[in-house]
Formats: sequence, C-alpha cells, structure tokens
Amino acid sequence: MAKLKVAGTWGGIIEVELENWTLHMLRDEVAKRSGLDPESIKLIFAGKILKDDGDATLTLAQLGIKENSKILSSRGTAPEEGKSIMAEEERSRRLSRVKAAATALSKRHADGSLPIQDYNIELEDQGGHKVQFGTETDQSAVMMGLMLHTKAKSLIEMEMYSDAVEVLAMAEESFLLCDPKILELVDNLPMMEIDIVWCYFLLRDVKCLSDAGVRLERARKGLERAHGKDLSRVRLLQAGQSPEMALYLRLELLEGVVAYHTGQYDKALNALKSAHAKFLQLQIPDETLSLVMGMGFQEKDAKRALRLNNQDIASSVDFLIEERAKRAQKREQDLQRQQEILEQKNYGVTPMKKAVDMQMLERLVSIGYARDLAAESLRRNENDIQKALDILTDPKVNSTIQAYIESRKRKRQEQLVGISVDELVSMGFERGRATSALEAGGNREDIIQRLLLSASEANQGTTSAINATSSTNNGGAESSGFGGRESTSNEIDGGAEQDSEMKDETMDDIANREGTSSDVREEERDSEIEDEIADEIAKVDALSAYDINLDKEIEAINEYLAMLDASQESG
Repeated sequence: MAKLKVAGTWGGIIEVELENWTLHMLRDEVAKRSGLDPESIKLIFAGKILKDDGDATLTLAQLGIKENSKILSSRGTAPEEGKSIMAEEERSRRLSRVKAAATALSKRHADGSLPIQDYNIELEDQGGHKVQFGTETDQSAVMMGLMLHTKAKSLIEMEMYSDAVEVLAMAEESFLLCDPKILELVDNLPMMEIDIVWCYFLLRDVKCLSDAGVRLERARKGLERAHGKDLSRVRLLQAGQSPEMALYLRLELLEGVVAYHTGQYDKALNALKSAHAKFLQLQIPDETLSLVMGMGFQEKDAKRALRLNNQDIASSVDFLIEERAKRAQKREQDLQRQQEILEQKNYGVTPMKKAVDMQMLERLVSIGYARDLAAESLRRNENDIQKALDILTDPKVNSTIQAYIESRKRKRQEQLVGISVDELVSMGFERGRATSALEAGGNREDIIQRLLLSASEANQGTTSAINATSSTNNGGAESSGFGGRESTSNEIDGGAEQDSEMKDETMDDIANREGTSSDVREEERDSEIEDEIADEIAKVDALSAYDINLDKEIEAINEYLAMLDASQESG
C-alpha cells in the first residue's frame, strides 16, 4: 500500500494501491472523507487537474502518482454557478502556466544560464543581502517556492482564494524539494502554512479544519526555529525592531478559530484575546502617523516604520531614511546588473549554455586583456579562467580569436544594416573598402553613398597621379598602378582567408551558438506569465511579508469573541 498526502477539502493520509486504484476510486474516497459529492471534487497533482482522458481504467501509477505524492483536493465549480467547463479548464491551464513559468525562471537564475529577460532575480535575506542556498537544486527549489508564494499573495489580495490555495500547494511542493536543514533557518515555509490556513478561513471551509490544525502546529514550530525562542533571533537580525507582530496576530487568530470549531473554548478564548492585544499594540495614533508623513514619507512606509519601532518617532524616521538609501542603492545595483545581462547577451553563451562569468571577466580585464577577447576566451572554456589564460597567452590562438571577434562584429553590423560585404563586392566595390564602410556604421543607403563617394575620390586621385607620372616617366606610372592593385589584392585575399577561417559563419549560426535566436527563445518561455511574476517580485522587499492589513483580522477576532461570549451565556 502506498500513502498519498491529501490537502484541501479534506486533509490527511490516504493509503492506496497505485497499480490498482483508478482516479475515480481516489476521488470517491476523498469525497467520502470530505462529505461532498464526488462530482464536485477535483484533484490536482503537480499543478494540473487529474483527468483520465476518457479511459476510466487508467491506474494512479499510470497517471504519474507515486508513493508520498501530494494531492490537492478542491471543490469544483457547481453548474448552477454559471461557470462553464471551458472557463474552468482555462483557469487550470493558467495555473499550470504559472508553475511552468516559475520553474523556468528559477532554473535559469539558479544554474547560471544566460537570463533572456532584462530583469534579474536573486535570493536575499531580511537585510537585503544576496544569499546562496546549498546546492543548485536547493537554490532552484527555494527560488521557485518564493516566486509561487509571491504569486499566491497577489491572488489573496485579489480575493482569488481558491487559486491562491492551489498556487500555495505548488510552492509547498517546491520548498519540500530543498534540504530540510536549510528550510529550518528561514521563516518562509511556516509563513506559507499560515497563508494556506488563512485562505481556508476566508473560503469558510470548515472541512479543512483538521488540515488547518496540523499546518498551524507546523507553522508555530517553524517560526520558533527561525525566529528563536522569545523571538531572540529575529530581534538580532532586525536590530531590535519588531516586524513580526502582525504575523503572530494572524497565527493566533487562526489558532483560536480552529480551537473554537473543535470545542476547545478556553484555548480559543486565550488565543483570540492575545491576538486582540496585539492588534491594539499595532494601532498607530493618527497624530503620530501625521507627524511622520509630514516629513515627506508615504502613509504605507510610515505605518511600517512605526510598527517596527514600537511607535517611536525618532527611530522610525531613522529607519525610513536608511530604507530610502537602501532602495536607491538597490536601484543602482539592479541597473548595473541589467547592464551586465545585456553585456552577457552580447558575448553569447558557453557550449553548456551558461553566461560568461562577469567576475572572471573582470579578473582578466584587470591584468590587461581586452574585454571582448577575454570574454570570448571564457565563453569557449566554460568560464575556466586558467584555460582561458592558456589560450590568451598562445599567440596563434589569440590571433585567431581576435579575427573571429572582428568577423562576428562585421556580421552583426551586416545584419543590422541589411547588407553584407559579399553583396557590396558583387556591386563592384573592393572588399577592403566595403568592410571599412560597414565598420563605420550607418544604414544601407549611407554605406553605399559612402562607398560611391570614396570610389569617386579614388578614381580622381588615380587619374591625376597617372597623368602627372605619364608626363615624366611611363615606368613610374606602371609601378604606381601595380602597387595600388597589389594593395587591393592583399585586402581581398586577407578578408577571404578570414571568412574561410570562420567557416563562413552566418548570423543564424551565431544566434544558435549564442542562444539568442529570438524565435527559438520565445518558444522556450511564457513571457506573459514570467513578466507577471517578475513584476510582482519587484514590488516586494524583505519586510513585505510582515505588512499585513488587519481589517479582516479584527473583524474575525470580534466575531469569534462574540460567539464565545454567546456560548458561555447559553451554557
């Protein structure tokens, strides 16, 4: 028997026979435990709604389900609600696109691949410092989990709670791929557990109570590990500030709700009273808020600062000034990184499709090598600086690389202006002059006009020279004419030799080698969803997770305190 972890309309472990159970049997079992009609249940696995595609005999194993797989059970949309099957399938496809986009983004940014967009995504701690988590797999898993969690938070803000639960389940699946020891050091996973239960609450789905209770217990233990007992670690990290109070308020509210619905009224009362006390602590007097805003700060920023600094105005202003400086520095760093990405794109990718390592490049440039030459050496050698130095110090290979770089520049210029050296030569222009004209820049017409003018001036100069020489010595005229032809012949031969050495590499060859072919790369990414995720990430910072609007929380606290009072009076 295999065990499946189910969350959603019902939470717990179901034992199944993967080789014998069908999707219909699993749905019936989940519906039975949820107390719902099987037709109203949909099961989601790996970000997709499970379907048997008309073949009811397909087993769970054939559908890709394995031991300890996580299944999300969600209540389907009732026909009377007027939503069509097509709309539901579109929703499912979009959620699948979200997961695929987050997977692609996290993989590219974690494994050193060349970013194909102009934004950059990095992991930062609460102090805004870049961090590296364990192995490449850990890095990718954490990054994907954070992206999906951020996406889920935006769905919660839009009150799309069912979608948020499904995206949070994807995020949880990603986090669980990471080394558990690493996750113990951060509070992202327990915060995500709280967000899942918060969605359960907002959906008013009491059937998720058992799962909610388990999740809240894990969240409480996880926060204690990450924040330290008595919040000692978070105080140290935040220099004595208190960013976490609103988070703990929501946790205690949810603990109180679960306790109430499981008949633990004393526990519920204590949790709700504690949450209410925290709410009162977090209230900012209008006068205090106005004073800080009067110094030129936005309301949201002022509230955050006052909450973090226990409403001390001086400390709050110092914090805001420091945060403003950090944001300015971050913008500068982001701009610098965007410029680096554009530079990396210009250099292309290594044979293993990695970007040129900018730190290695700076080291080579610092010892005197030309930037283009150093970058190409690193690109050819998978960013191995020693191998790059070996070919840079080999005169023959160095010369070959320089010739290749010049050829590549010329071909890029040809593509840009829409005309090639060969085409200009076919028009009757000398190859050397055609190459120089292309390198000088300009559009197609500018280049041709420049060559025509140059040819006209050259012809006039040659005629004058011959006439003058002819009047003195015919032999000199022959010598002068021969010398001119010899120079042209050398330029043509040299250019042809270089083209042959580069094996007549076309711009398509360069694009395929560099991995910058727009048609190919666009097929590999869902730009709409990736850009959407990136934009959402750009709006948050290390403290955004603690910026909780407490309007819904205080309504719930008052509601459940009133119900407790009513139950005590009736008792």
